Amino acid sequence: MNLQGRDFLKEIDFTQLEFLYLIDLAIDLKAQKRERREVRRMVGRNICLIFEKTSTRTRCAFEVAAFDQGAQTTYLDGLSSQVGHKESIADTARVLSRYYDAIEYRGKTQSQVEELAEYSGVPVYNGLTDEWHPTQMLADFMTMIEHSGKRPNEIAFTYVGDARSNMGNSLLVTSALLGADIRIASPKQLWPAEDVQALARDLAEKNGGKILLTEDMDEALPGSDFVHTDVWVSMGESAEVWKERVELLGSYQVNDAALAKTGNPNAKFMHCLPGFHNEQTTVGREIAHKTGMHDGLEVTHDVFESPASVVFDQAENRLHTIKAIMVATIGD
Repeated sequence: MNLQGRDFLKEIDFTQLEFLYLIDLAIDLKAQKRERREVRRMVGRNICLIFEKTSTRTRCAFEVAAFDQGAQTTYLDGLSSQVGHKESIADTARVLSRYYDAIEYRGKTQSQVEELAEYSGVPVYNGLTDEWHPTQMLADFMTMIEHSGKRPNEIAFTYVGDARSNMGNSLLVTSALLGADIRIASPKQLWPAEDVQALARDLAEKNGGKILLTEDMDEALPGSDFVHTDVWVSMGESAEVWKERVELLGSYQVNDAALAKTGNPNAKFMHCLPGFHNEQTTVGREIAHKTGMHDGLEVTHDVFESPASVVFDQAENRLHTIKAIMVATIGD
């Protein structure tokens, strides 16, 4: 399948077959790396990584993926470039695409990464915006395939918590694109926006997917193969909203009781990370002391560290799926 020169700005940039091809390529690249038989298909390529928002997994995944494949990277953060300060996104795109074979952007608004792609002469990858998180979706569905032995159209899973975020949007739309059965359990005011729901329902109708949005965990969880969650306050939101968000979402914590409600002894727990499951981080400690939630926030420590948790497999798969995107779009 020829994906040369393609951008990856949001999930629907690829068809269902193209999306599945990228996952299957990632599975193959993962096996090649593990067995030390990886073929370097990006020798001589140069990739620019623009990070206006901080990152651990996304940055490291892009850098290691590039190095594994013989490419070089340049990292630019908000303080080490003129992007959006003294130089417009459009001008930046036209300059960088003369130097690099691809550009990754992780920032705030979707409009910025789309403008970057519009003016760039090379592929642009969305490492995360407030609206979408497409590279994470490849990793999530790869992980679900590996741990269930099912294809996406055979998988049922529940996303619990703040679904008005990029993760809620992306999981809903990607599930619909791939024909999966997604259930979202969240207070109604934290459901994805109406236009995102409409897009997902249209895709689900075309691809045989199932969608359930409910405020009732008991309705969403039964029969789920996986239970996903994410932090309750996203990057860029004020710390002042924590108390309100905890009050709103406290009953949506993923704990042993929530996993038991799936009725599936093999149900797995997923989280895109970082996760607040204990008080070993500054934020986790502060919020626990403010709210009294000392047994984790969106997930309990017991569940996070349990055999049901596949969060570190999920994190590892960021590397293999990001590598697949680059190999498919700029590799030999």
